Order: sequence, then C-alpha cells, then structure tokens
Amino acid sequence: MNKFIVVPCYHEYENINVLLEAIAKCKIKDLIIVIVDDSEDSFEKEIKKQNFNIIYLNRKKKEGRGSAVLFGIKHIFNLNIDIKMIIEMDADLSHNPNELLNNIDYFEKNNLDMLISSRYKQDSKIINWSLKRKILSFFSNKLTKFLLKVPISDYTNGYRIYSSNAANFVIKNCGRIGDGYIVLSEILMQLYYNKFKIDEVSTIFVNRVKGTSNVTTKEILISLIGLLKIWKIKKKLNF
Repeated sequence: MNKFIVVPCYHEYENINVLLEAIAKCKIKDLIIVIVDDSEDSFEKEIKKQNFNIIYLNRKKKEGRGSAVLFGIKHIFNLNIDIKMIIEMDADLSHNPNELLNNIDYFEKNNLDMLISSRYKQDSKIINWSLKRKILSFFSNKLTKFLLKVPISDYTNGYRIYSSNAANFVIKNCGRIGDGYIVLSEILMQLYYNKFKIDEVSTIFVNRVKGTSNVTTKEILISLIGLLKIWKIKKKLNF
C-alpha cells in the first residue's frame, strides 16, 4: 500500500530539491510525494527526479497552508489507489526527514490515526528561533490547549502522519474555519473528539535557513479568531 507525503509550498524554490533528496535517502517503500505549490510561477521543471513518484500541483495563488494540505489529501483520494498513510511536512527543512522512518514505525506499531511531531516533548528541541517566536508559539499552544482540552502538547506543528480513515474524515469535516495554520488545530480537535487514536513523538525543529517565513502577523490574528470559532464548535457539539 502507498505512503504519501503532502508538501505545501509557497516560494520554496531554494529548499524543495534539498528536501526531496533528503527524503530519498530514507528509502521509504511505496512512497509518493504530492507537492502543492501556491507560487505564482511553476517550478515543476526544476524538480529533480528521485527514487519515488512526485506529483506536482500548482495552484498559482497563495490560499493558505492548511488549504494546500487539504487540497493535496483530496487529490490523493481522487487517485483511487491504495492509501496506507498520509504524511504532511513543510518544504522549508524545519521538519527533519531523518525522523520519517522512526515516526512511520511508531505510527504503525501503535496502530495510530494521527501522529504529531511535538516541539514541546521533553526530548524535543527548537533551533534558531528568536525569543519572540518561541514565546508566541508557546503561549498560542497553551491557549489552544486551554480552550480545546485535547491532551497534546503541540497543536500547531504541521509534521504529522494520518491513517487513511483519519485523512478521509479530515477532508470531509475540516477546512471550514480558515485556510491557514488554524486548520492544524481544527483537525486535531475533530479527530480527538471523534475518537481517533492520536499520539505525539519528540522532534528537532530547525528554523528555516533559506527563504523567508510565510507566517505573517495577519495570519496569526486570523488563527486566533479561528481558534475561537473552533472552541464554539466544540461547545455546540458538547465536547
């Protein structure tokens, strides 16, 4: 059965081939990479061939990271082929490809529906973040945990693995709050309260070296508003 990795991109020309080459070294069997690129200009011709299949989807307009991941997952299901799991990870090399094999093994052995690489586990590290970014991420996760009551330490890291059943549930029930990073918290809330099996593992998160961050102040404010919307949904559903 096929394993998929969805990689949302926006102006990641400098990083994408480095990421793909690092994933190739992992030698993951039956792997297909789905790149969802929101850049105005396609870089498909610059993508180097690897030892796995690559599907490149160019939306030509920045529509949000969460939207890109959902778009990629929907495309996977439309292929009508066997799906063992779907992984999401960023293109900026902040999510370490060297962790993939261990994460996949842990996911399978524990029969999980979602596995989160948490930056706030005891053995985890965050490298090269500014103090401001660390404080913002820490308190946003604390606020999200207070409102949503899901027993997970990292609500906002997009390095995750989904079972086929969980991914199918996500594309049918998520993406109604917003299209950016808030989708990560929405997915977590929906899966947890609908009895999917969730766990987290430690990770080493490295701030991007090349390119610029796609997180803006506007997106942070939108995410906060989205969080309140998710909390209201949770209350309506009596979770």
